[in-house]
Amino acid sequence: QVQLVESGGGLVQAGESLRLSCTASGIIYNIDTMGWYRQAPRKQREFVATVTRGGNTNFQDSVEGRFTISRDNAKNMVYLQMNSLKPENTAVYYCSGSITTLNRRKVEAWGQGTQVTVSS
Repeated sequence: QVQLVESGGGLVQAGESLRLSCTASGIIYNIDTMGWYRQAPRKQREFVATVTRGGNTNFQDSVEGRFTISRDNAKNMVYLQMNSLKPENTAVYYCSGSITTLNRRKVEAWGQGTQVTVSS
């Protein structure tokens, strides 16, 4: 069994920054791609950013240049640095991971989410 837990969400004003963290735990052998997704009220969950184990990154066009994704493989953690936040970035942010367990089973794990609210 594996788990992901996010932290770092909160209420900020437009233009400010937040740093989200996600920690994976459980019977983990290793983690390939990790990522961040978000879901705004009455909208579908959408892709924000991903990072491979080797450090290659992808971003949604709207956050390119403002958000940075990074990871610490030794700690099984992934981060999302969000700068120049806008009210439209308000959403619940979810962490994901493609995890290989100790018995070599690959699973797609999701956290419970952390709320990010950006006021205008």
